[in-house]
Amino acid sequence: MAQLMTPLRRVVLSIHPARMVAIAFAIAVVIGTTLLALPFCSSDGTSAPLLTCLFTATSAICVTGLVVVDTGAYWSGTGEAVILALIQVGGFGIMTLASLLGLLVAGKLRLRLALTVQAETKTVGIGEVRRVVYRIVAISLTVEAVVAAVLALRFWLRYGESPGSALYHGVFYAISAFNNAGFGLRPDNLVGYAHDPWVLLPLAAAVILGGLGSPVIIELLRHRSRRRRTGRRGWTLHLKLTLVTSAVLLLAGTLLTLALEWGNRGTLGPQSVDAKVLGSFFHSTVSRTAGFNATDIAAMEPATLLGTSVLMFIGGGAASTAGGIKVTAFAVLGAAILAEVRGEPTSGVFQRKLAPHVLRQALTVALLGIGLVIASTIALLTVVEARAEVVLFEAVSAFGTVGLSAGLTPELPAAGQLILVALMFVGRVGPITLVSALALRERPRRYQLPEERPIIG
Repeated sequence: MAQLMTPLRRVVLSIHPARMVAIAFAIAVVIGTTLLALPFCSSDGTSAPLLTCLFTATSAICVTGLVVVDTGAYWSGTGEAVILALIQVGGFGIMTLASLLGLLVAGKLRLRLALTVQAETKTVGIGEVRRVVYRIVAISLTVEAVVAAVLALRFWLRYGESPGSALYHGVFYAISAFNNAGFGLRPDNLVGYAHDPWVLLPLAAAVILGGLGSPVIIELLRHRSRRRRTGRRGWTLHLKLTLVTSAVLLLAGTLLTLALEWGNRGTLGPQSVDAKVLGSFFHSTVSRTAGFNATDIAAMEPATLLGTSVLMFIGGGAASTAGGIKVTAFAVLGAAILAEVRGEPTSGVFQRKLAPHVLRQALTVALLGIGLVIASTIALLTVVEARAEVVLFEAVSAFGTVGLSAGLTPELPAAGQLILVALMFVGRVGPITLVSALALRERPRRYQLPEERPIIG
């Protein structure tokens, strides 16, 4: 047995860390699909169709939230527990969770495993991985516990649920919110709570924190304690870009939704001014990452759907539970465009020069994302009859691992569901990570090519 394990161990250790991340997520999807296919996971006690299990498992492990069946009605309590576990595992990151287990069992972290976690968590130094893993777990559990307590009290005291049911619903929604999954237990998602700030605002806070990313939260906590000692702030460029860009997008999305849906009788029209502001803010929050909806997405104006698609495509912070091309990539591309318009030779932001390879990475992620969304939209239009803006909306939601739906996803044929499954997987793993996983090895160039400038425009 030991002789057989040695070659297997060598094969595992020889796998590139980025490729290991993709493999781990694929294995998690297979495990989740198998578990959901068990008869006791469905509410009627029969085995769910394989495609339904695959779609749900992929959506959960990729923390998306798109569904083809009603989660609360179709799945049993056991099935919901499996979905919740997949969401939590997907939020932690497969490699982060594996590293935590390795630390607890062995008390140490091997170099290869550390490199793998580094690829998943986007940490810089290998020596930082152990502390980062602990902090990710501590932050996740703390936020989820606080939000779950607030929601449980609200469900119990305001909506008359039993203490056990209120606690279960609070935990489910808290985990789903912080991990930016957007899974709900009601047929209308959160439409029934559209006027309740004690439900929507805690969920929005959890979504925002989960969408910022662990590097941002850890750095904020670290600098808070450092500022108490020294009085200096010293924020990094990544922290500034993430916070400022996220705030701008959140405000822009709120104002856009409020303006476009103000008189729409199917969404915000009949509501009070306070409810309109609350609904617009919540929609802007979840559009970039989570997938909850407190308004009827299918009834929104085409302009709102397009604006929401832009927010979903941008996504949240790097190394977060959110998808999309990430706010840092969006900010870097914006800085590069501004520098080119001004005629400046290099691009910079916040008094810092951006490295050329950072711009190339941002451009690669954005163009790959655009290409995937366009190709998937074209493919979906060939298998379903629907308005182009609705099909584009569903494709962007899957790629951005958002989970918002205009009602098309449950109506898709098998081919359309498989397209969304592939989009959710690629959106969670990340275009660059996936490309790195498929590459056999790095090929450094040992020479320089002659420079030439083609005509642009």
